[in-house]
Amino acid sequence: MRKNERVFLGVTAVIMVAVCCLLGMRMLYHSDTNLVEPLQPAENPVQEEPQQPVEKPKTYVNVFFIGQNANKEEVYKAVNRAYDEEVDGSKIKFAIQALITGPKMDEQAKGVYSEIPSSTRIISINETSAEVIINLSADFENGGGTESLYKRLYQLIKTAKRNTTKPVYLYIDGRKADVIGGEGIMITQPLNDNSLDG
Repeated sequence: MRKNERVFLGVTAVIMVAVCCLLGMRMLYHSDTNLVEPLQPAENPVQEEPQQPVEKPKTYVNVFFIGQNANKEEVYKAVNRAYDEEVDGSKIKFAIQALITGPKMDEQAKGVYSEIPSSTRIISINETSAEVIINLSADFENGGGTESLYKRLYQLIKTAKRNTTKPVYLYIDGRKADVIGGEGIMITQPLNDNSLDG
């Protein structure tokens, strides 16, 4: 074999080895897009706006306490109490409960007070389609004298009539209150603005 032929065969062999190496490397490290699907970017899920709770319009009941007007005269003051039927039940029950509980501290700071004794308890409030019966403990009629008794009765009457259109009756310890207190104040029922006119 001549020298030129040996050189040619050697060069050819080197070229073939190099081509084989390149092909092998390409097969090892080349990703074939026909064999593997390209990764798709994750679809953005639809961002739902968080629903804002729908604010219900506020409802109020009026509860009557005692305070002073601009002329420093004692008057019955209607105080608002926020009321939610789903939480608080009927308006009349909620209003009477608020009345018996008494004025809040900020109201007291403005001179608002109640003549209803703090020891008074609600025994029951029975409401039907025809009437409302408010049954209070005997503490309601005890102490304070005649003027105080009149004031607390008017607080109760005004609060009851403002918060229901049904006839309202007052019971003390389970008995209908026709006469109340040691002074024997006569009450006509159902309660109304003329109940104490005697």
